[in-house]
Amino acid sequence: MSRSALTRDAALRAPSPLFGRPAPARGVFTSNTGFLRALGGLGIVLLAVLPFLDASRYTISIATSALIYVMLAMGLNVVVGYAGLLDLGYIAFFAVGAYVSGIFTTVLGWPMWAALPATVLACILAGIIIGAPTLRLRSDYLAIVTLGFGEIIRITANNLEITGGPSGIHGIPTWTFGGWSFADGFTIFGLHFPERVVFYYFVAIVVVLVGVIGAGRLAKGKLGRAWKAVRDDEDAAEAMGINTYIAKITAYIIGAVWAGLAGQLMATHLSAISPNSFMFLYSALILMAVVLGGMGSTPGVIIGALFVSLAPELLRDFSEWRFLIFGVLLVVVMLFRPAGLWPATAVLPWLKKKRPVPPATAGFMAVPPPTSNEDLETIDDEEEER
Repeated sequence: MSRSALTRDAALRAPSPLFGRPAPARGVFTSNTGFLRALGGLGIVLLAVLPFLDASRYTISIATSALIYVMLAMGLNVVVGYAGLLDLGYIAFFAVGAYVSGIFTTVLGWPMWAALPATVLACILAGIIIGAPTLRLRSDYLAIVTLGFGEIIRITANNLEITGGPSGIHGIPTWTFGGWSFADGFTIFGLHFPERVVFYYFVAIVVVLVGVIGAGRLAKGKLGRAWKAVRDDEDAAEAMGINTYIAKITAYIIGAVWAGLAGQLMATHLSAISPNSFMFLYSALILMAVVLGGMGSTPGVIIGALFVSLAPELLRDFSEWRFLIFGVLLVVVMLFRPAGLWPATAVLPWLKKKRPVPPATAGFMAVPPPTSNEDLETIDDEEEER
């Protein structure tokens, strides 16, 4: 048998790497991940310390509203930032969550925690009903249709008797667990925490656990990679075997659930809701928070939501000029940071200057060379004896 035939029939072996891959850096100042985790831990500490620094009703109310905006922006980031679906009617799911929880607690007399599964189920159904026909569209057409659905939800709530019509729903109760409710507050180590502070902590916990951690984990999984593939090029993603329609409607439903939970928290926080609370302006503000912070970036979306929700309050001393100043600030930020305040591809400044370390070459050419001539001759002799 010829040498070429033996070489052709020999079992193939994948070559081993020429050098070992270095372990990823995990330090606070040596990696993006470590720095973001440290920054997140610092943010949680600041959330815990804020009531001890200023527990006034105004401060806690503004902080609670800002956290709810963060959760809304995280949900829209799944739809727009990860899946690339331009949704201009996202406030509709916020309204569904608020109205369903308000109806179940005021009309049916359910406790708020019991209305939570109903809110989630209603948002899933709303996501399917709205998303099933509209997600066949793309780009501008999708934006126009979602805008229409957002207005349909608001007008429907404005004309139904069960939703209170233009007056809305009033007297929405707070969260109760057995014989204790947030309205009672609690006392620990001789320090009394009133209702507003306790609810602030509850919102902070929900936002951190569900909004930030949940959306971040989804983005790193198989589903998140499918979303990003659809966002980058839907045709190419479909050619690679991704069911783009299922990926898009899944993102839409998850975003709807996030918004519904935020709506339930807002209904409890304000204890009253009306159709005027769910106008198109709020959809634009939430979308602005996502684009301003950086689409697909968890820290960027948080910064954008805090900026959009807190900037008008911080500029309240300027009276009627505050919205003009707010608009100018938005234009300036978008001019100098077109990719967002913290883009998804952002690299820390001090890591950009870090020189790459050449890989260790101790294992270089560790794979034995191909079969030598002597080995081939031995194989030829064995074949002749056979």
